[in-house]
Amino acid sequence: MRKQGGGGNVEVFRITGARQGLQEDVRGRQRRYVISMSIRTVSVILAVSLWNVERHVAFVALVLGVLLPYVAVVIANAGRENAPGLPSTFVSTPGTPMIEPPRADRAPAGSPVREERAAQEERAAESLRED
Repeated sequence: MRKQGGGGNVEVFRITGARQGLQEDVRGRQRRYVISMSIRTVSVILAVSLWNVERHVAFVALVLGVLLPYVAVVIANAGRENAPGLPSTFVSTPGTPMIEPPRADRAPAGSPVREERAAQEERAAESLRED
């Protein structure tokens, strides 16, 4: 939490809306890249070993081995993911309610509020009589 000067407003951040850490994100992208390159290596070895046995399976494996590096690099360099489904990370704090002045009818007898209210009513009555 960070307190702002002045009005006493406090910013509150939700941890549920936080992104995953940068190191964790990079580690996940590296893991996906290594898995993709491992599949590519297996498909190239499979293409070489099946070339004289099953040529159409070897051709499919070779195409997979050629296309996978491009796909793996695009996925690895895609950058950090945005999480649009998560709630907002900022929660606004409710404003401080204004304290209302005490009402004259609820003020105790002899209090300045009740006396001021009585004086106002008397002045209003006098101005009506003069008219």
